[in-house]
Amino acid sequence: MNANDQSLSDLQPVILGADIGVYALARAFHRQYGVRSIVICGAVTGPIADSRILETRVIGDSHDEQQLVAALLEVVAELPERRLVLLANSDFLVSVIVHNRAVLEKHYVVPFLSAELLDELSDKARFAELCERTGVGTPRTIVQDFANAGSDDWQPVPVDFDYPLIAKASSSAEYERVEFDGKMKVFEIGSPDELDRLWRSLRDAGFRGRFVVQELIPGDDTQMWSVTAYVDRHGTVSMACSAHVLLEEHTPASLGNPCAMITVRNDEMLDQARRLLDASGYVGFANFDIKVDPRDGSQRFLEVNPRIGRNNNYVLAAGANPAEFLVRDWVLDEEVAPVVAERRVLYTILPKGLLLKYVRDAELRDQVEELYRQRRVVHPLVYRADRSMRRNWYILLAKVNQLRKFRRYYPAPSASGF
Repeated sequence: MNANDQSLSDLQPVILGADIGVYALARAFHRQYGVRSIVICGAVTGPIADSRILETRVIGDSHDEQQLVAALLEVVAELPERRLVLLANSDFLVSVIVHNRAVLEKHYVVPFLSAELLDELSDKARFAELCERTGVGTPRTIVQDFANAGSDDWQPVPVDFDYPLIAKASSSAEYERVEFDGKMKVFEIGSPDELDRLWRSLRDAGFRGRFVVQELIPGDDTQMWSVTAYVDRHGTVSMACSAHVLLEEHTPASLGNPCAMITVRNDEMLDQARRLLDASGYVGFANFDIKVDPRDGSQRFLEVNPRIGRNNNYVLAAGANPAEFLVRDWVLDEEVAPVVAERRVLYTILPKGLLLKYVRDAELRDQVEELYRQRRVVHPLVYRADRSMRRNWYILLAKVNQLRKFRRYYPAPSASGF
């Protein structure tokens, strides 16, 4: 902790949400500044339960925008002398913050991009357009607009891609509001009939947003990468980190979320991410999902999340504390020399045996084994300053639950597919 850090005794992080990523943010602030975060959520879930580094405020409905804003203003009334820093780690919650900026930034540091840019980049169709303009690789994309799907004469746009292909909501925030049987975060579509069934389900459920259809880049989970960056108020990418994904979750609601990664400095990938951020006028944390095409080694940027990401603890483990970059930028008004976090670590929420079962590439298996031998393995919920029997028990049960989930949804390693 430097001299400036000592002057931050009135710093108060306030975080919306309740998942692993929220705990990781609270952990980053506690490690850097010794401060307990206030977490506002709809329920106290396992990752944040029984923690000494945060306090929870439970509201009736965490998907109700008015309740969320009211809860944030209650914190202001309770702590009028504190320097409040506001964070969130889901698309919907970020949207609530930036679309209520005029009210919230009177009391809080609001370290997010503008509402206009959020709406643009959160839209996967518009993100694909930005990639094309900046020369950044991305899968071929067709947009299906459901705005007029209530009309009797509405017809979906023809799709001329080879099957299987990928379909997903252009805007996650819009998609969260609809429910239908078989709803998934990402769909792998095997035939035209299957795509037609998806279009009918969305139409009947009242979805009136946009879906994107993209070519399926072959390869298993190990073709995926994650890049996390922080852009300061001057437009400089002051922090960046890249990680090679080893295994993703395969449950319908969480499909595509990394659950094991090795941090690896990938300068070509980081340069492309900077190009996208520079071209858009971005501010704040950003997290990119990227897939490397095994056919030619090209890097295909799939999307940017307008937040630090669920697995942000890999950045801290790699040597850069995200909380420090944010606070020095927004609270202390300091310019920070750009840093690439590159300490090599294995980030994982899985039992070792389960991870090795699915990582079939011999070189990657050797890397996993070596990082275990070197004790360079991190779990986002395992924090020495926050250990207790209850938390240890939850972490153990969560690992056992991963065995059950993979047995049900991803019963055998696959050499191809998403």
